[in-house]
Amino acid sequence: MSCLIAYTKTFDIIQVTRILTVDVDINVFFKVAVDFSGGSSYLIDMPSVYDYYDYRAFLRECYEERKRQDAYFSYRYMGSKAGLDAGYLVRVLQGLDHLPDRCIAKLSALFKLDREETAFLRALIAYNKARTQSRIRETFARLLQLRSVSRRSLERYQYEYYNKWYYSAVRALIGLYDFDGSDYGQLARRLDPEISIDESREAVELLEKIGLIRRHEDGMYRVTDTMITTGEQWRSHAVRAYQKETFNLAVRSLEKQPPDKRDLSTVTFTVAEKDLDELRERIAEFRTSLLSMARQSDTPDTVYQLNVQLFPLNKPQRQAR
Repeated sequence: MSCLIAYTKTFDIIQVTRILTVDVDINVFFKVAVDFSGGSSYLIDMPSVYDYYDYRAFLRECYEERKRQDAYFSYRYMGSKAGLDAGYLVRVLQGLDHLPDRCIAKLSALFKLDREETAFLRALIAYNKARTQSRIRETFARLLQLRSVSRRSLERYQYEYYNKWYYSAVRALIGLYDFDGSDYGQLARRLDPEISIDESREAVELLEKIGLIRRHEDGMYRVTDTMITTGEQWRSHAVRAYQKETFNLAVRSLEKQPPDKRDLSTVTFTVAEKDLDELRERIAEFRTSLLSMARQSDTPDTVYQLNVQLFPLNKPQRQAR
């Protein structure tokens, strides 16, 4: 359900004249306005702040929609309403600067956000400004509290998936061995390093909630084709924590596992910075070829973790001077 709001617009003043409840797409709310001529009405298809993980993308789309409906709407006008110089506002929208907290209420008023939407926008800005992993987790948790219940629940579980290395490992194990949920201890002991029975049960429950495994009529759990992508910003932050855990697993493998059971190698080389994209492509092709080989394996019986790291060991010359 959304509100279809009728506005009367006179220069810079917009007055609400009536509110009607209508059925519309849950991802969009619509606002009806009357143009300067006072004759015709039009729909402003405003984006919902709840659909975003980047507040600047939300503000850009709000600006573009208002501009599409009102040719007089400009960066200068939007900046004046927010208490910002137009040039600085553009830098914010381009992702080069952050919006000062003092401007949040003003922009919320400009785009007619209600109290809950404004609270979400404020939390979203705090999330985008976060730099440390602890702060990122804290602000993301706040975002989840402010989202719709069904959406919040799914995303909380998806976020949790990246917090522990063994969630993906348990899923891979279930793809190798028959598991009917009767012996979590055996599932836990199959991993190296071993996890606890509680952690094993927790992993299965989470994997089932987010659709990565499913229990069939015969009682057996089996993996699904469901994928969790890392395109959205919160997932990128979560994946970073997951990658750190797998890097630690590589260190443990170096110390605990015999050389004939692993392959850890390093190489240091020089290359032109402009060739980085080609290096990435070759690494991607290498990963793809290994996954293709794995899919064609007739009798897989082992779960392997592959980490690939490529990073510079010196500063660019312009920074080193």
